[in-house]
Amino acid sequence: MNPITTLYDQKHQEIATTVLKLNKQVNTLSLTRLFVILGGGALLFYTFQLESLPLVFFCFFALLFLFAYLVRRQSQLELQKNYFEAYLKVLSNEQNILDGKANMYAHGENFEDGNHPYSSDMDVFGAYSLFAQLNRSTTKQGIDLLASWLNAPLDKEQIQRNQEASKELESESEWIWDFQAKLLANLNHKLDIKTFLSNYFQDGNFSFGNAFMRMYVKVGPVLFVLALVGSFFISKFAAVATILGLFHILWAFAKAGSVGLFSSRIDKIGGILASYADAIQAIENHAWKSASLQEMANELKEGGHAEPISKAFKKLAVLINNLDARNNVFVGIFLNLFLLWDFRQVLAIIDWKNKYEQEILNSFDTLAKVEAVNSLAIWKRNHPTYVYPVILVNPEEDKIEAQGIYHPLIPNELVVANDYTSNDHRVALVTGSNMAGKSTFLRTIGVNAILAYAGASVAASSFQLPIYKLISYMRIRDNLNESTSTFKAELNRMKFILDTVASHTDSFFLIDEMLRGTNSVDKYLGSRAIIKQLVRLDGKGMVATHDLQLSSLEQEFPKDIKNYHFDIQVDEGQMLFDYKLKIGECKIFNASLLLRGIGVDIEENIG
Repeated sequence: MNPITTLYDQKHQEIATTVLKLNKQVNTLSLTRLFVILGGGALLFYTFQLESLPLVFFCFFALLFLFAYLVRRQSQLELQKNYFEAYLKVLSNEQNILDGKANMYAHGENFEDGNHPYSSDMDVFGAYSLFAQLNRSTTKQGIDLLASWLNAPLDKEQIQRNQEASKELESESEWIWDFQAKLLANLNHKLDIKTFLSNYFQDGNFSFGNAFMRMYVKVGPVLFVLALVGSFFISKFAAVATILGLFHILWAFAKAGSVGLFSSRIDKIGGILASYADAIQAIENHAWKSASLQEMANELKEGGHAEPISKAFKKLAVLINNLDARNNVFVGIFLNLFLLWDFRQVLAIIDWKNKYEQEILNSFDTLAKVEAVNSLAIWKRNHPTYVYPVILVNPEEDKIEAQGIYHPLIPNELVVANDYTSNDHRVALVTGSNMAGKSTFLRTIGVNAILAYAGASVAASSFQLPIYKLISYMRIRDNLNESTSTFKAELNRMKFILDTVASHTDSFFLIDEMLRGTNSVDKYLGSRAIIKQLVRLDGKGMVATHDLQLSSLEQEFPKDIKNYHFDIQVDEGQMLFDYKLKIGECKIFNASLLLRGIGVDIEENIG
């Protein structure tokens, strides 16, 4: 069995056992609470019969504290159960992905762009895409950051930092699972918490309160309690307590609208903020070895606060939950009567905002970085044979060198690895039969380059390449909305390719079958002219074509163009594909065999 599969299976079994045990404990506590209610009621009824007031009070408060303990304990167990159930989902998701099923994390459909230089042709985003396999981010910032790494090459320094962080995290399976489980509550959450908080902090309601309110919130509850206690000894204090109590309640009612506006926009995210706090705390508390992850952890310490930023998150979550207590009318009246609860919590949130606002908002960006490199680490852990590529920067090293390279989205049992080097040419002209593997090979180079430029491991035994500006011409479609024919769309894309090559010496093109929207003569002449133009522009890249006549360009440009091909073998009328890249032009084509397979004989239909 695959050792990675074994790792997930063993951990899944362990966590499933833990969840089962917690479920039993929660159910036991629920029954115990029911017994306490029923038994406690019977006990109180019995003590009333004894006509012993001290005994009644003792039993009442003993039952009250016991019930409160059981509620608190069950709440703690529920939180643990929710955490381990999330942990279980994380493990199940990895098992599903290894089995070829869909990833539960975002697939990046919102990043699909037919006008992008390469993402549409390379299946970077959308269902069954590279992003759909890579992504383990739940926050909008993490998803956006990972997408940006796939949408454009990073610089060499950032690529190396990502590789360094990914290498360290790859071996930290327990930490990764814990980190994912803590953030899973945010999965598919439509609200962008960072943007929400940023807008919320700029809200006019943060002008709430004045100097008198701040002073009175501190002394008012003390005066009320003193007056209330004093009323037991001096009757006149009862009137003072009544006046203060009415003042507190009426003042709270008068400001209820302002407090409600302040509360209504934030009271739903307390639990989510707590999960962010736990994830950030996991980053803060881990002893990182790599400079890259140490740098990310240190970003959470900026601001000069004595306490970790995770505690600031937890403080806000607690304040939000405290403010949420006002939504229970009877509890709200009681709390405002004694503590001016609404004002106290709102002023505390304002003070918290003034102290932590910028650091909290910045921490979302740090969390996004860790989520994104975590995605790269899981990618490598799930594919232990993948390697980290070498990024070349010297002008004299402007060549691709790939050994045992294959497409990472093809199932392992179907992949065929190939070797390729561009040491003796700038343009690889790949000819071959239908379905022989030309397009897949171009995508193999493209997709692995995209992974390399993001700092991820690649599907190869070794891969060296410069940082190229990738551009592709593969899936050209018409556009009815813009009244664009297929041929016009091809011309537009080819102009984009030529303009990019002309203006960017670091560009690398991947072109699959040019000018399909015109007749065969124009297609050949146009394709020949375009390849010549690319050579004159000192362009670098690959061109796949069915047109064998184009192979003659190698003789015209022996130092610039080199022929490669994919062919077929025919055994007793059956076509056998080996999907191996070979040097030279293709000699065997299969269109007639394919047509004969569906009942069409080319020779019989001539004339």
